Amino acid sequence: MVKEKPNSTRIYDKDGFRRRAACICVRSDAEAEVLLVTSSRRPELWIVPGGGVEPEEEPSVTAVREVLEEAGVVGKLGRCLGVFENRDHMHRTEVFVMTVTKELEEWEDSRSIGRKRQWFSIDDALTQLALHKPTQRHYLMQLRHSKNNSNVNANSNSPTTAAPTTA
Repeated sequence: MVKEKPNSTRIYDKDGFRRRAACICVRSDAEAEVLLVTSSRRPELWIVPGGGVEPEEEPSVTAVREVLEEAGVVGKLGRCLGVFENRDHMHRTEVFVMTVTKELEEWEDSRSIGRKRQWFSIDDALTQLALHKPTQRHYLMQLRHSKNNSNVNANSNSPTTAAPTTA
């Protein structure tokens, strides 16, 4: 299903949820710091960059596009953390990890709406997201969980798969 909105087209899945994609941007493979951006509606609050999937666009492409628009960063796209559901707002967001390789001086949302970006420790990011986007806290909890599992798997040489979680 497709619904028009000024400057974008909203895509919905078969259950009526809006399709979205986002990136947890990390500074390094240690995944100890994440990049948050200010909310367009409430600029004193911080969020994970992401947005709506466009027609014929893969969620991974959406995630990379949204991070460039909202945070002004580019990087190496890594694993998918899963699809997170928000029943209050009726959207499902596919979330990826991106290791940032370049931070632009100026970017689309910094010029158009004055959006800012800032690096946070995981704990500080969890605190910030609790204020405005509690559902997005699940992205970071899954980041931690999947990172811990990959460390265990690397040490044990036994493959495991993590099922996407819903929030």
